[in-house]
Order: sequence, then structure tokens, then C-alpha cells
Amino acid sequence: MTRSILLALILPALAAVADEVGRDIHVDIGEVVESGEVVPVDGITSAGQPNEAALKVFADSGYAVVIDMRGADEDRGMEDFQGAVEATGMEYVAFPVVGKEAINFDTARQLDELLRGVDGPVLLHCGSGNRVGAVLALRESLAGADDESAIQFGKDAGLTRLEPVVREVLKDH
Repeated sequence: MTRSILLALILPALAAVADEVGRDIHVDIGEVVESGEVVPVDGITSAGQPNEAALKVFADSGYAVVIDMRGADEDRGMEDFQGAVEATGMEYVAFPVVGKEAINFDTARQLDELLRGVDGPVLLHCGSGNRVGAVLALRESLAGADDESAIQFGKDAGLTRLEPVVREVLKDH
């Protein structure tokens, strides 16, 4: 009987931990639209360019802000992306990260300050998630993570082709 009570207490806790571990900070927009749901990790989700259907899912999931890390001249797949975000009730913030020179600790500090001022879950996006992952890796480093942990966090958040740039910035820090 004691074993049954213990299992009844432990199994839900293990399931909750497994659910938390199974969540990814970087999501595929197609999967978000297909599943109709998305859950932030520590208040943040990273993605590539969202479409209108994905924006609706993020809004319906309680997201407060969309931080757009794409440059002003980049194609967002719709005429008025900011208007589409705001039509869902979310706030739109332009935070362009353009070119390798923008992958630096100043950008990471600015993003950190921006995120600290947001009340509610945030979608961070660029074209693919690569820039998001790069800046989040540097933010992790600023928070005290060692270089490899910061890189891994960045990869989990979408870092791919910019990994050598991030490694160089970390090395010079």
C-alpha cells in the first residue's frame, strides 16, 4: 500500500518533469500551425518567420509580444507583418539583427533588457531562428554559462550557420 501511495505521488511529478524537458525553445512554424498549440520555455519561443495562422496560434496561447529580429528590407511573406501581429492582440517589437557584426554582446544585452521588460510569453523570430539562437547564446554567456553550454543553448534556440561567429565572439570576450 505504501508503494502504491508513493507511486501515485511520484509518477505525476515525473510526468511533469518529462513534459518540461520535452519542450523545445525553437519551434517549427508548420508544426505550430498543425498542432494549434505552443508552449514557451522560460517565457520564450524561438522560430523562423511566422505566417498569419501561426500568429493566431501564438496569440491564442497567451503570447504577449513578437520580437522581430529581421531587417527592415527582409520579406516577411505578407504586406503588413506588424499589422498582422497587432491584429491578434500581441505587441510588435522591431529588433533588427542584420549582418554578422550585429552578433555581439551589446546586442545580447539589449535583448536581455527588452525581455526583462515584457510581461508574458515572447516569440523571438528571424528568417530561420539562426540569428535568434546566436543572440540567445551570447545572452546565456552573459548570464554566466560556460561557452559550450551557451553554444548548446543557442543551438536549441535555432543557432546553425552563425555558430562560428558566436564562437569567435565568445573567444574574444
